[in-house]
Amino acid sequence: MKIEVRCSPTADGYTCAVEVGDAGSVTRHTVQVSRSDMDRWAQGRSVDRLIRRSFEFLLEREPRESILRQFELSVIQRYFPDFDRVIKQPDPGDLPH
Repeated sequence: MKIEVRCSPTADGYTCAVEVGDAGSVTRHTVQVSRSDMDRWAQGRSVDRLIRRSFEFLLEREPRESILRQFELSVIQRYFPDFDRVIKQPDPGDLPH
């Protein structure tokens, strides 16, 4: 499933437009990312990569149609307490070979 992320800076962080789906069907989401979210979860990643990883996390746990259309990134851990631990792990592609 394709995840497209476009983030724009705001006064207190970022607003990210996310499209999830394929040629037949796409869901659209808007995610607010605060500076404190970046400090807590980015682990050196760009905001785009953080959001992509966050959606990969969500899609492993629920269908894309169940993901809120608009939310703040910090809301995820309220629904999924393991988000904090999982999102801080290194990206699989970043591990040494």
